[in-house]
Amino acid sequence: MLVGSAVLSRDLYGELLQGALVTVKVTGLAAVLGTLLALVGGVASLSARPAVRWLTIVYVEVFRGVAAIILLYWIFFTVPLLLDVRLSPMQAGVLALGTNMGAYGTEIARGAIQAVPKGQTEAAIALNLTTAQRLRHITLPQALVTMLPPFGNLLIEVMKASALVSLITLQDLTFEAQNLRVNRAADSVDIFVAVLILYFLMALVITFAVRQAERYLGRGLHVQPPQGMRRWAHRLSTVKR
Repeated sequence: MLVGSAVLSRDLYGELLQGALVTVKVTGLAAVLGTLLALVGGVASLSARPAVRWLTIVYVEVFRGVAAIILLYWIFFTVPLLLDVRLSPMQAGVLALGTNMGAYGTEIARGAIQAVPKGQTEAAIALNLTTAQRLRHITLPQALVTMLPPFGNLLIEVMKASALVSLITLQDLTFEAQNLRVNRAADSVDIFVAVLILYFLMALVITFAVRQAERYLGRGLHVQPPQGMRRWAHRLSTVKR
């Protein structure tokens, strides 16, 4: 914010930072919702039940094929009329961005799960692990490491797409910047240079966090069996003895 620091007052910075906090909140909540939907969708897309697979395909194709802004408008303006409910701008924004992220993330999760070597699953079956136990202890810990890099890119896209919530009056960073511009509180160039740098810094934080998570989850993954596999193998050998 070197350019803006010479021309924007502390009060104007405060308004932009307040908007940035709203952006972070929307992005964080949408990321949580989208990640949960992606994990559930990734597992469901590989289900042995055709109905479950088809429902997952419909979800992915619909929410991935609709533009995020249309989805946002539809959830904020149409859903309340159809279901007789009242959604706040925050709720509508999180639902729109989260479901959109979940649709893209489902394909990432499905590919990551399929990338886990089949020998791992066969060994887990040999140890009499249930499907849920295989997912929790064997498949997902390895799939998460594969998922993280594309998920990091997806999180950055969600953060950038969060600017759309300004169109439904949520006072995020973009909304505050437009408000300052309309009120001529400062020059438009100075305002949007500061906004550009704030978005860039948020993207850097996401990238750093994802890389740290990838490094943490990937420790020793290719050197020794996953902890869940070792634990169940130890229990089985104890029972045999």
